[in-house]
Amino acid sequence: MIEIILNDRLGKKIRVKADKNDTVGMLKQLIALQTGTRPERIVLKKWHNVLRNHITLDD
Repeated sequence: MIEIILNDRLGKKIRVKADKNDTVGMLKQLIALQTGTRPERIVLKKWHNVLRNHITLDD
């Protein structure tokens, strides 16, 4: 189990706990439950790289 800290463009921080084997798509669904934003509208980036839905968090 890992904890991920996310920032949105408005400066709001969100903490989400997920398993290493979860995909980015599953993580988006967890974020959507906490924020009320639809998962299709969430874009996760690490530095300037956009993370695709099929990649696991362990990668």
